[in-house]
Amino acid sequence: MRVLVTGAGGQLGRDAVARFASAGHEVIGCERAQLDVGDRDAVLSAITTLRPAAIVHCAAWTAVDACEADPDRAFRDNALAPRWMYEATQRVGAHLCHFSTDYVFRGDKPTPYVEWDEPDPQSVYGRSKLAGEHEVGADATVVRTSWVCGVHGNNMVKTILRLAAQHDRLRFVDDQRGHPSFTEDVADAVYRLVIDRRAGVHHVTNQGSVSWFEFAQEVLRAADLDPARVEPITTAQLDPPRAAARPANSVLDNAVMRLAGLPLLPDFREPLRRMVTQLV
Repeated sequence: MRVLVTGAGGQLGRDAVARFASAGHEVIGCERAQLDVGDRDAVLSAITTLRPAAIVHCAAWTAVDACEADPDRAFRDNALAPRWMYEATQRVGAHLCHFSTDYVFRGDKPTPYVEWDEPDPQSVYGRSKLAGEHEVGADATVVRTSWVCGVHGNNMVKTILRLAAQHDRLRFVDDQRGHPSFTEDVADAVYRLVIDRRAGVHHVTNQGSVSWFEFAQEVLRAADLDPARVEPITTAQLDPPRAAARPANSVLDNAVMRLAGLPLLPDFREPLRRMVTQLV
């Protein structure tokens, strides 16, 4: 089938393009320069011309702290863009897969968040992404993921390796926990959800809950470096402080996939080792 992937230049978009192409589908990848997803006319024109059977909407503005200073752009790119995507799918009969985030939750729940927990975002980014969820209709596949990492683009694995090459000691917070998610694995799960046209919210992450402090240790361990070089600090000790509030608990239970009998993504340490090997 013909598949349109927006945000195809990003780390998730590039792996989504590769996954669908590897299965023999006709994939059209659009980067921001080719399609401004916040422009209704551009979106409707592109989709009614291309007439894809499925749209994997990876495009978003994910600069969490920058969103605080520019909420209009955040809501244009993260909320209105999904509205235009949904409107276009209704014209051509395409299935829409939209991506969301752990930031839709407050982050103070003592246990992992399931898909039916009530969202309560504490940042502009989180509010804009939740608004996007509300725009895509009941038939869309909504994929919430967290702590995204991949070979392409900027992410925390690359940041940690860069800092380890520049400094003897690293400091990362130990009071924020989540599931790291690797784009090749997420793209593989998304492929299955899209082919099945599975509607509703799905939490899609790799397994294994860690703090950022523990994750940094695992990155160094995967690179055959000493994990004891990483020191734990609290979020309050960050200097400078971050503009946007981070959820203390970002752990997403992949309950829908688990209860539906779909295979869960592997422990994050497996793709982490593969990624570090590629990078190093």
